Amino acid sequence: MNYKMMGRFLAQIVAVEAVFLLPALAISLCLGEWDAVRGFLISLTVMGIVCLILFTSCRKAPGPFGAKEGLVCVSAGWITLSLLGALPFRFSGEIPRFIDALFEIVSGFTTTGASILPEVETISRGLLYWRSFSHWLGGMGVLVFLLAVAPAGGKGSGFTMHLLRAESPGPDVGKLVPKMRTTAMILYLIYIALTVLDILFLLAGGDAPV
Repeated sequence: MNYKMMGRFLAQIVAVEAVFLLPALAISLCLGEWDAVRGFLISLTVMGIVCLILFTSCRKAPGPFGAKEGLVCVSAGWITLSLLGALPFRFSGEIPRFIDALFEIVSGFTTTGASILPEVETISRGLLYWRSFSHWLGGMGVLVFLLAVAPAGGKGSGFTMHLLRAESPGPDVGKLVPKMRTTAMILYLIYIALTVLDILFLLAGGDAPV
């Protein structure tokens, strides 16, 4: 098992998730939701520490990277994303029990839509954005996004292919173009374009506030 490359990949996952928290933090700051701000800041601090430890200990990651590493990375990646992604709900105090916060974020990343909250709209806007954004990420897969923007494997390591195969729900993974990274980028560009179109249609139909 190539533990160092796996650790380096997990560090990138944590770093990307921390970046995704920043818009939610900005929303809470603008609206004066100080409990949510506290939750985001503590969560970002925890993510920064975890990311620093992983990057420092796994800085030199040799190949190869096989199918076994890909499966373990995807499993560990989803667990790490969920555990850390639940922290803002818990530290803000809006979902006091961690197991409930974990359920809420896993519901988002897996796009199941279930919730422990009797009325989702009652939570602060920053946390509501984070919950909604987790559903958007789960629609395509945050690991696919990571492959598109920050692949960790070197040439010939098989990193992107094994990860995308492990992330894919089917037995086979097709490629739109020869490079897997470019395929991931194309998929996410299509996903973003469809999201923008949906927003425009909602605004045009008067079903979304301006």
